[in-house]
Amino acid sequence: MSIKIFLVSFILTSLLFFLLFIPTRLSIPNSTFKPSNSMSYFNTTKANKSYPVTFAYLISASKGDSGKLKRLVRALYHPGNYYLIHLDYGAPEAEHRDVVEYVAKDPVFGQLGNVWVVGKRNLVTYRGPTMLSTTLHAMAMLLRSCQWDWFINLSASDYPLVTQDDMIQAFSHVPRDINFIHHSSQLGWKLYKRGKPIIIDPGLYSLKKSHIWMATKQRSLPTSFKLYTGSAWTILSRSFAEYCIVGWENLPRILLLYYTNFVSSPEGYFQTVICNSKDYKNTAANSDLHFIAWDNPPRQHPRVLGLKDYRKMVLSNRPFARKFKKNDPILDKIDRELLKRHRGQFSFGGWCSKGGRECPSLETENYGVLKPSPASKKLKALLSYTISSKVFHKQQCR
Repeated sequence: MSIKIFLVSFILTSLLFFLLFIPTRLSIPNSTFKPSNSMSYFNTTKANKSYPVTFAYLISASKGDSGKLKRLVRALYHPGNYYLIHLDYGAPEAEHRDVVEYVAKDPVFGQLGNVWVVGKRNLVTYRGPTMLSTTLHAMAMLLRSCQWDWFINLSASDYPLVTQDDMIQAFSHVPRDINFIHHSSQLGWKLYKRGKPIIIDPGLYSLKKSHIWMATKQRSLPTSFKLYTGSAWTILSRSFAEYCIVGWENLPRILLLYYTNFVSSPEGYFQTVICNSKDYKNTAANSDLHFIAWDNPPRQHPRVLGLKDYRKMVLSNRPFARKFKKNDPILDKIDRELLKRHRGQFSFGGWCSKGGRECPSLETENYGVLKPSPASKKLKALLSYTISSKVFHKQQCR
């Protein structure tokens, strides 16, 4: 009898410890980045209560991207969102410091405190898993630090085609569990060029940037899960992000270990996780919502966009496009005609509107005010079509 009492007591104590310990461990404050103002948490929370949808952005950049990065942050900024900037370890310290000072000295960023720069930078290797690990790192930081509905990863070569007021208005009608992630089980040449090779990413163990290493031997294709491929650019729900970071199943971790030795893992990891998960495979809308132009036949990288692509970009009704050169004339045209953005200012929005097209600074009395453009209705139509039963079920994971 005493043994039974001891066992029951032990189980109950262990259960209590588990319930108390796990939430404590997951709520440890993140020391990698800090708001630029001690009062920023209050202000940002106040703003987010007024908006129907909140986005958390990861903006990744490399050496020489600081100029493009600053312009993108300004065009993308909204007081109801969160922005995490990662300038990889390959960029000079002076360039990183320049970005940090740019964020710290901006009065609007300082007042709201919703723009952060990763302090402990990661080395990112082209075609290696370090890009994926950086994305997961950012997701974990943002999950611990703030409340949001969707996570969006962009690079410094991306640019918005709609204002954030347009985004918020259009996404307010989308179920919060939908994930916009381009996926396909038809890997084609990738099945043998990426599925079988084994690589080593020097960025996992070295601070010196170099190319991935290819092992001489190859592995057989997996049988316990099915491989999927797609775009590295995604819009992920908070629920799916939590599943990938602290998921109750082991699938995300097993696949992370598998994709550690996989060529261009960001183009397959999230697709393979979501399509092999019984809980999330029916939440994947098969689109990355990016306008991207490819050569025919497609090469390793998409075409650089220019003025000749403007009409197609607008007609696509997509909220983002890539990729662009620094200060290309097409960006000025997008600013002028789509974002109503003047040089050096923010994109037009109700939060900073004085009735005209200028958006120079924050007006606290306008928290929660949305002034979407006609592009919002077009984006809403695109989203409605993408998640409509006729399209959504046909393009789900197979």
